[in-house]
Amino acid sequence: QVRVVESGGGLVQPGESLRLSCAASRSLFSINTMGWYRQAPGKQRELVATITNIGTTNYADSVKGRFTISRDNAKNTVYLQMNSLKPEDTAVYYCNARTSGDNWGQGTQVTVSS
Repeated sequence: QVRVVESGGGLVQPGESLRLSCAASRSLFSINTMGWYRQAPGKQRELVATITNIGTTNYADSVKGRFTISRDNAKNTVYLQMNSLKPEDTAVYYCNARTSGDNWGQGTQVTVSS
């Protein structure tokens, strides 16, 4: 089992940037895939971006070119750099560590509003 803890959410204006962090309780090399998901009010949770233990990345079409997922293996931490934020990016963002099962964090709120 893996514990993950998110941080870095907040309130920003449209066009601004935020970086989310997800700290894992063990080496990222032992985790098949780390990912960021989000859930807006009244909507289902959706994939934002994933990165495998060999560095392969995948993004939702809605964030391609604006968001970047990366990892710091020394810190067991995965990041989500979010640029050019839009109001429709407002959601609770969850970190996921996929091993034999899914391990979720508690989520961090991102609000994009003028």
